Amino acid sequence: MLLQRFSLGTLLVSLVLVACSDGDGNRTIGPSFGQGVSLDTSGRGPGLRRDDRSGATPIIWGPAPPIFPPGAQFAVVEGDPGAAGEIFTVRLRFPNGYVLPPHTHPADEYVTVLQGTFLAGMGEDFSRAALIAYKEDDFATMPGNMAHFAAIRGTTEVQVHGMGPFALTYVHPEDDPRNK
Repeated sequence: MLLQRFSLGTLLVSLVLVACSDGDGNRTIGPSFGQGVSLDTSGRGPGLRRDDRSGATPIIWGPAPPIFPPGAQFAVVEGDPGAAGEIFTVRLRFPNGYVLPPHTHPADEYVTVLQGTFLAGMGEDFSRAALIAYKEDDFATMPGNMAHFAAIRGTTEVQVHGMGPFALTYVHPEDDPRNK
């Protein structure tokens, strides 16, 4: 009788473990994540993702797209920033003194400052007097189709998320780095 209970218990535990994985080795249940939350350890799909500071799935950095003035770095954290109607998350790193001239985005963008000081202002003409300082852990919403600009104090990293496509339209065409 004890052997039958042990075998039945082993079978039930095995079935639960199989049911809680997705076939690629990703856990879908665990003490720190809760039931039904997927932790993607492969870096290939949706799920919780950690940056390179935690030792898990690294975020791959490279030069920012040519729509940005030279000097910024860019990393896609989630989604396809160029896809219309899809949620995306990107990170940008800027060097001290970097300036992003007045521009608009087609949809609202949500900015979280991870490091440094991100200075942002609203309007069609860059104005140092209009800049508001956002520091580490601050959050700002950049409204879609509303002109705004930014400057950087110290090396600064921000995370931006929103609904794609991620695009910048410069208020003054001469500010577009692709025209230089």
